[in-house]
Amino acid sequence: MQDFKYYAPTEVIFGREAESQLSTMIKKYGGSKVLIHYGGQSAERSGLLKQVRKSLTAAKIAYVELGGVVPNPRLSLVRKGIELCKAENVDFLLAVGGGSVIDSVKAIGYGLDYEGDVWDLFIGKGEAKTCRALGVVLTIPAAGSEMSEGCVITKEAEQEPVTPTDMKRSYDVDLCRPKFAIMNPERTISLPPYQTACGITDIMMHTMERYFSHDDDMLITDAVAEAILRTVRQCGPKLLIEPFDYQLRAQIMWAGSIAHNGLTGCGTTGDWATHNIEHELSALYNVAHGAGLAAVWPHWAEYVLNENPTRFAQFAVNVMGVASTFRSAKSTAQEGINAMRQFYHSIGMPTSIPELIGRKATENEMQLMADKCTIGKTSTIGNLKKLMYNDVLTIYQMANE
Repeated sequence: MQDFKYYAPTEVIFGREAESQLSTMIKKYGGSKVLIHYGGQSAERSGLLKQVRKSLTAAKIAYVELGGVVPNPRLSLVRKGIELCKAENVDFLLAVGGGSVIDSVKAIGYGLDYEGDVWDLFIGKGEAKTCRALGVVLTIPAAGSEMSEGCVITKEAEQEPVTPTDMKRSYDVDLCRPKFAIMNPERTISLPPYQTACGITDIMMHTMERYFSHDDDMLITDAVAEAILRTVRQCGPKLLIEPFDYQLRAQIMWAGSIAHNGLTGCGTTGDWATHNIEHELSALYNVAHGAGLAAVWPHWAEYVLNENPTRFAQFAVNVMGVASTFRSAKSTAQEGINAMRQFYHSIGMPTSIPELIGRKATENEMQLMADKCTIGKTSTIGNLKKLMYNDVLTIYQMANE
């Protein structure tokens, strides 16, 4: 068992009509002027934004608004948010939406007290000392950003170099963990099936990134991780068939939070290679993050399988329900990978790049993504197996078949 620090300070308000406590929570954490940050029109059409405005007005809490967050949230909007909050003397940030909105508001929170360009934090040129207080009204269970230290932002492509492409980077420190998260499963009923399936995939991957490790002696952490994975595997497909089932919505929403609040990584060394490889896919092709993860993971798994076949076999039996009657751990493990591939297809997720983008990636595109993933061939990703440029390129090539 590795030594660890567990920190999960977010106060969760979960259940029907959880939004009724919004103003109370903002005041509890010192908010007097709020930025309401959100994405497109869904929050407006659903009436949620109207309810948020009404709640703040009734509580005499001033606010300004900034919408326009898109999947793979953009640095340009983060910079706009920083300027707006400084001009309006905002002291509390409220994300109304899913992972992209939450990540965008976290980046704004960093930038408000950082003296340089906030992008410095994401490329290792700076370090945040503070983050403005923020809260969340969650509408999409997937990213787990409502309880995590994670924040992923995309910097739009510029004209140089000759082959420009967006750059997607993460900055993960505890300073940005939300003060509270308001979670009403009813708010997720309107999600399209594809977006729901992407969320299911993302939730599972947040647990799997921590699960596939060389640390094989964390029985309690493994048990928690496997329970989350089994729950999502069982409830996810049912939810796609019965989208109005509150209990199924509630299971998935809570699973999304505990999958990424650090609990399933206690005592283990996470991998995160699949996330890093996918970030370049969604930066280049602007695909949904969950779909990109499904397209990558089976190929990463087959590439690194020999590093710890027993761990993959345990996953196959305890999570995917594979019978433990195969002659070797490796054969059991391979059956588990195959079962995961079948699960992805059953919920409408791709398991290859051509399925993801509608064509094969070119060799130049794969080389570009592998180069960016390893920061110009200067660094490795992953921990189960340290992956260098050639390893990452091979995984892209495997996923491209």
